[in-house]
Amino acid sequence: MERTAILFDYWRSSASYRVRIALNLLQIPTEHRPVNLLTGAHRSEAYLVENPQGILPTLQIDGKTLTQSLAIIEYLHATTPGSGLLPDSVDGQFKVRQLSDAIAMEIHPVCNLGVAQHVVELTGGGDEVKAEWMRHFISKGLSAFEMLLAASDGPFCLGSQPTMADCCLIPQLYNADRWGVDISGFTRTLEARDAANALKAFQDAHPDAIGAPPAS
Repeated sequence: MERTAILFDYWRSSASYRVRIALNLLQIPTEHRPVNLLTGAHRSEAYLVENPQGILPTLQIDGKTLTQSLAIIEYLHATTPGSGLLPDSVDGQFKVRQLSDAIAMEIHPVCNLGVAQHVVELTGGGDEVKAEWMRHFISKGLSAFEMLLAASDGPFCLGSQPTMADCCLIPQLYNADRWGVDISGFTRTLEARDAANALKAFQDAHPDAIGAPPAS
């Protein structure tokens, strides 16, 4: 029987974007169920049944309901024969997790829209305060990521095929572009970006390919 998945996601959610890429790379047929963050659908009683944290994404697969993007990707890797989302070697696995965490655990939490909006409310600022907050922390985080990446062979984040680290990098670069972060000096990061964006799995996971959900 064909393995299929149901993904509760939002088009611009970085964590959802990561999982969409992984599902595409592993060629797992997926039904997308949009959860509109702007209307608070993630806090609805119906969604909290699926994910008590009220965050995205949530993946239903193999009779299980899974949450937390990196944990989901690791599960998909472990249960999909031939997956290359993590390398075979211990050193390679460490490097991919290190790179993934540098984005998902360091940049993403402080640049979550809810965090940025709370900063705006505390400071009495406006949209420019939010934008400057995003630019500062994304730029700082990607600068450190570039240094970590410099020691890795390319063209992808680690080697000749995409891994979980690439699943994390591309959504973060989408956000960098959205907030006007200058990444022109991050040579190795740009190499990995170009290699990933040439693949259909990444193209089909892009927010523009998914599209914004209805307002209601």
